[in-house]
Amino acid sequence: MWHILKQIVRTGIVTEPPPPAVDGDVHGVGDGGAAMQRIHQDILDILGQALTIREVDAGSCNGCELEIHALNNPYYNIEGLGIKFVASPRHADMLLVTGPVSRHMEDALRRTYDATPEPKLVVAVGDCGCTGGIFGESYASCGRVANVIPVDVAVPGCPPPPIEILRGILTAVQRRKS
Repeated sequence: MWHILKQIVRTGIVTEPPPPAVDGDVHGVGDGGAAMQRIHQDILDILGQALTIREVDAGSCNGCELEIHALNNPYYNIEGLGIKFVASPRHADMLLVTGPVSRHMEDALRRTYDATPEPKLVVAVGDCGCTGGIFGESYASCGRVANVIPVDVAVPGCPPPPIEILRGILTAVQRRKS
């Protein structure tokens, strides 16, 4: 036990500090709570309810899923914006799809898309979801998500940071408004 404590004291804190906040700003939008209220109100105005998302892993390496899960932590607090993840596509307004679509997931992704009620939004997350990434199209992969179902917004990155995923979600909601 002493050996472990000495190691901790010698090593110190190895994580990087969080980005600096500007006047209570935690989402990088400048005015903290007021921006969150505006985003929440936009979602309610456009959808008339909270935004519900069904996340679909169509064959990814799980890097994008880690970043999506980070959206649920207190730093990003997307539930405070009125955005919730659901277990069934029948309860979802949006599909958040990651990874190149493997041939084994092609039918399941189509069925999930068909089960999502109109008006539905689709956001492809990560380089693999947007372009097929390093996998491309092959005997085992259909490539990008748009090769299987229609995509409203693509969020590139390998993996994209949580703030970019949130921007992609909000962009899809704004496009629905216009």
